[in-house]
Amino acid sequence: MPDVVLPVLNEADALPRVLGRMPEGYRPIVVDNDSEDGSSRIAEELGARVVREPVRGFGAACHAGLRAATEAIVCFMDCDGSLDPGDLPLVTGPVLAGRADLVVAERVPDRGAWPFHARWANRFLAWEVRRRTGVPLRDVGPMRAARREGLLALGLRDRRFGWPLEMVLLAARAGWRIEEIPVPYRARSGRSKVTGTV
Repeated sequence: MPDVVLPVLNEADALPRVLGRMPEGYRPIVVDNDSEDGSSRIAEELGARVVREPVRGFGAACHAGLRAATEAIVCFMDCDGSLDPGDLPLVTGPVLAGRADLVVAERVPDRGAWPFHARWANRFLAWEVRRRTGVPLRDVGPMRAARREGLLALGLRDRRFGWPLEMVLLAARAGWRIEEIPVPYRARSGRSKVTGTV
């Protein structure tokens, strides 16, 4: 039963849909990153485990969720409705089978779901990852799966939006087998909180 870390900052509108589509056997851990819209209460009412992380930052929320997880395999995904939890078995499959150490979902966007500037920035990051590591990724997306002990051993330090990129770079440096799986990407609910981390 993989744990699924869902970093949340004011996602009251998207939480019911995301939690309602969680696959059987996948346990959601909602990490409330100091929301002001009742996200924690909604998540608890829907049966999710809630962890509170008052220090703002995507990486801070993900790290709090990783520390709170207890299962051998941990997944991460945005909780804004842009990704479907129903795709998690595709992402965890290679890890469960022992074929990969880290699986990253490549986002395949619906028309208008991904602003051009954000897509361009992501493509640049993916190109830089390929150049530095040789890992043939086309996306450095937020849906991914790996083993909990391995992730903790990587010693991730970024606590903002560089966390997913740092994970891939450190995993490649450690010799991890990294795979990429395409998944649909839809328009998010609400306003994006991404600010970037150099």
